[in-house]
Amino acid sequence: MSGNGASRAETRRRFLTGGLAAAAGLAVGPALNAAGPLLPALAKLPKVEPRIAGVRPALIARARAALVDHRGLIRNPDLLGIADFNRQSAEPRFHLVDMVGGRVTSFLVAHGRGSDPEHSGWVQYFSNEPGSLATSRGAYVTGERYSGKYGLSLRLDGLEYSNSNALDRAIVVHGAPYVGEQMVRDHGKLGRSEGCFAVAETDLYGVLARLTPGHLIYADKA
Repeated sequence: MSGNGASRAETRRRFLTGGLAAAAGLAVGPALNAAGPLLPALAKLPKVEPRIAGVRPALIARARAALVDHRGLIRNPDLLGIADFNRQSAEPRFHLVDMVGGRVTSFLVAHGRGSDPEHSGWVQYFSNEPGSLATSRGAYVTGERYSGKYGLSLRLDGLEYSNSNALDRAIVVHGAPYVGEQMVRDHGKLGRSEGCFAVAETDLYGVLARLTPGHLIYADKA
C-alpha cells in the first residue's frame, strides 16, 4: 500500500464503511454511527465471569475500554474477539465473547514467527514494524472477508499505535494447516504465522460467520 497520507485515509474510509464488502455482496451490518447508542447500554450488561469463561479479567477490562475508546468505529459491540497471548499456543486462547449473554467460545490461534523466534510456543515480543513477522498487541476492527493467499480471510485494521501498520502488513484472520489439535498432539505447540491470527482450517468458517465487519478484536498479554 502507498505511504501517502491521503491514500491511507481513503483506504481506511473504505475499510471502515465496508465498501469492499458491500461490493462483494457481503453483509456489513448497520451504519457506523449505530454503535454509539449501543455502548452506554453495553456498560450495564452483566459482566462475564472470567473464572468460568476462561478469559483473564485484565483482558476483558482492556477490551471493554477499547470499545469505548473506539466507539465510532465498532458498529457491532455485542461480540468481542480476545486473543490472550499470555497462554501457550497449544491452549485455546482466541476467545469470542458474547457481551450480552456472557457465552465464550475459544479456539486455537497461532502467533507470529517474529514474536517467538525460538519457536517455544510462547509470545516473547510484540512488534508493529513492517517485516518483523511478529504479532502486534492492541485493538483491531474487523473489515471485509476476501479470498487471498491463504484462502478465505478477514481483513483487520489496527486502531492503536501498537498495531497501526496492520493494514500495510496485511495482518488478517485466516485458516492454516499448522493450527489444529493434531499439531498440538504431535509437537506440543502450533506452527507460527507471519503476524496474522491464523486459526485451524476447520474453525475458520465458524469464526468468520460470527466476526462480521465492524467487530473489535483485542490482543495482548495480561
